[in-house]
Amino acid sequence: MPAPVFEEFDPANDCECPGCVHWRRVGPAPLPGRFGGHPAARSVLVVAAAASAALTAGAPTAAAHGVPPAPHRSAVPVDPDPATPQGAKSPLHGAAGAPVQGPVTTPTTTRTEIINRAKSWVTAKVPYSSSLYWTDGYRQDCSGYVSMAWGLTGNEWTGSLGQFGTKITKAELQPGDMLLFHNTADPTQGSHVVLFGGWTDHSRTSYTAYEQAPPHARRQTTPYAYWSNSAKYVPYRYKGLVADPGAAGAQAGKAAGPFPGAAYFGPGADNEYVTLLGRMLVARGAGGLYGTGPGPVWGPADQRATRAFQQAQGWTGADADGLPGPRTWELLTTGRGKDIGPAAPASHGVPGYPGRNYFRPGAENDHVTRLGSRLVEKGYGRFYPGGPGPRWGDADRRAVEAFQRAQGWRGGAADGYPGPETWRRLFL
Repeated sequence: MPAPVFEEFDPANDCECPGCVHWRRVGPAPLPGRFGGHPAARSVLVVAAAASAALTAGAPTAAAHGVPPAPHRSAVPVDPDPATPQGAKSPLHGAAGAPVQGPVTTPTTTRTEIINRAKSWVTAKVPYSSSLYWTDGYRQDCSGYVSMAWGLTGNEWTGSLGQFGTKITKAELQPGDMLLFHNTADPTQGSHVVLFGGWTDHSRTSYTAYEQAPPHARRQTTPYAYWSNSAKYVPYRYKGLVADPGAAGAQAGKAAGPFPGAAYFGPGADNEYVTLLGRMLVARGAGGLYGTGPGPVWGPADQRATRAFQQAQGWTGADADGLPGPRTWELLTTGRGKDIGPAAPASHGVPGYPGRNYFRPGAENDHVTRLGSRLVEKGYGRFYPGGPGPRWGDADRRAVEAFQRAQGWRGGAADGYPGPETWRRLFL
């Protein structure tokens, strides 16, 4: 049976999803020649006609717009006042009679734990519901989601979440804080709450939001403070917040110590310093690069996170190899340097794919380096006699083409230029 043939595409010029809007704003100019043209001419995933109906149904697909935005949280900033039905205050695993009452308790937690819990629902794609409860006992609506992420002992609602936090300013926002809008006049009209995951630009006009909204929990770039009712969202910091272990300024007040040496990091390393490094990186914005952990065994996630931190400092080449040295360790343990920016919006559902415009003759950027490094990891290093670098060249094209042909693709689907499906398979 012939293998499916995939045609890859660029973000549509008129698409209003956050990824396309982002890359139209910051990406290079559209590709000329055979890479240009209307996106409809090269859109969506194409399955070979010879493939059976069953194979077609099971093959990966890519929609030009993805899941349509829910009515109350359109991805267009001009969204009208939304209706956000939500459950009332209740104990875990559902209401047993009247809503739970009693003194307010704020169990201690760290920013890392908050973001990791928020990510767990995003990964599981927990469906939105104002009446159902997930297996961990929390209600599957926006306020139940924040109650879960903050580790509260019951399910709160937008009218009660504020008592668990302290109001802060926009300038003070850090990952794990919340942005709350409670419409006191009519709570079901517009009330909503999201978790702040970090700024996505230096001007602080957009940020990564973790939220529970139809159809399921998600993480996406969002304009500050929200798509609608922006002026009504209030930033809060959880009252039970404590410092992350291992990070500079942890609650024990002890520094992480001097750099232990390069021998403690890299393939085969298994020690407490790897765990400590991972925790410090997560505290600086690398949480999204760890599927699980961090832990004591060195793995690809540790190297990706370290490289992301090094690149955030503006380092390139050997200075951003993903292995910590004395300077990297110093910045992490002292809290200096730049934090890792949140991942860019997914391009048509493919996390991290920057767009085909970044891979063309003459292009020079970090995405080319990352692509080349991944190709080397996948066994295509023979095409790089001098190692991968930031400038797109024939070695990159031939390595990509070889990888595409290894997927069973031919013709235009194996042209040596990475599209979303190539990127997804490379970084699985």
